[in-house]
Amino acid sequence: MRMETALSQIVQLVEAAQLARAPVQKLADRISRFFVPAVVVAAFITWLGWFIPGEFGVYPRHWIPKAMDGFELALQFGISVLVVACPCALGLATPTAIMVATGKGASQGVLIKGGNALEKAHKADSEHPLAKAVVEHAKKLRQQYGINSDHLPEVKDFEVHPGAGVSGNVEGKRVLVGNARLMVACQVPMSSEVEDYLTETEQLARTCVLVAIDGVIGGALAVTDPLKPEAESVVSFLRSMNISSILVTGDNWATANALAKEVGIGTVFAETDPVGKAEKVKELQKKGLVVAMVGDGINDSPALVAADVGMAIGAGTDVAIEAADVVLIKSNLEDVITAIDLSRKTLSRIRLNYVWALGYNILGVPVAAGILFPFTGIRLPPWLAGACMAASSLSVVCSSLLLQSYKKPLSHAREDVPSVMVADGYSNSV
Repeated sequence: MRMETALSQIVQLVEAAQLARAPVQKLADRISRFFVPAVVVAAFITWLGWFIPGEFGVYPRHWIPKAMDGFELALQFGISVLVVACPCALGLATPTAIMVATGKGASQGVLIKGGNALEKAHKADSEHPLAKAVVEHAKKLRQQYGINSDHLPEVKDFEVHPGAGVSGNVEGKRVLVGNARLMVACQVPMSSEVEDYLTETEQLARTCVLVAIDGVIGGALAVTDPLKPEAESVVSFLRSMNISSILVTGDNWATANALAKEVGIGTVFAETDPVGKAEKVKELQKKGLVVAMVGDGINDSPALVAADVGMAIGAGTDVAIEAADVVLIKSNLEDVITAIDLSRKTLSRIRLNYVWALGYNILGVPVAAGILFPFTGIRLPPWLAGACMAASSLSVVCSSLLLQSYKKPLSHAREDVPSVMVADGYSNSV
């Protein structure tokens, strides 16, 4: 049932994306707003331009076919202009490319949401991946010590401290679970033994999770954040595409620097809370950069919303997935490259569609108006003008369908593109 529900959600998101209007569509809308009145005026002027000279004998009578008079010839030229200059190709340029690209992206494991796809985060009920790792470890400990009961005590007054941890009342006791910042904020004293453990875990590039009960630290967990196997190659590939990678994480500096060094990321911001991550995104945007944010946890959701493009890891939290514009279904970081490359290819295809549609009208309208007729005797009858109009629309559709042959990038492409921020939390284990 869960798989069916997930599949139906993916189908709905793809359909919504295919029906959504991309910002680039506004260009076609602006052109169409003036295009239709201009064509009507051009058709009327064409009719007058042929009818009046014909009435006054400006052009030779043998130009007029035997089966018609000057009025009919002028009328055919006017109708041909009206028929051949159809904005259909312009209107199809963007939506057809978007429809093909979103479907192709979904088949490649990249789910691109359409329109303003940001849902309210508080409706989701899952938390940070670290929490999942801690819970799984706790279950193993219960089995190890022979606690087979599935009963868990109820947590009351549960509260999330963004970037620090959580708190709540369990069987009348105040319980805090989080990092050292949470303990300091809640005035929980830390012994020298705890501080030594914190230092040790930081040196080992691990994140320390402290547990306090009624104001006394009762335990500590060292949480590792192992990198995905493809992380280093992805960062290297992004660099070759002229994309700057930045690591922004809530982890301590030692852990963050160790991870960044391993994958080749030069710029690091550690011990950053969710608001701070969003602020970092805005700082980059103020510099004129286009920012893509990749994240998987609840702490990443504000930055995912703030970024120009938010990408959520499919195995991440509901909050992050709902906040993102792009979901990497396979949780493979290589799909970050696929998403960016597919976006480039789609925009290039849309631009090509616009060039073709506009070029067709620029060439077709003068021919339909009879510009070649005095020199070559060639004219475009209304029926042929209609066929040309249909062919132009069909060519735009076929051009967009070529995106179906898209394959994941295998060679390095160097273009000017946005900075990318890679948030913390590829996968977590205790």
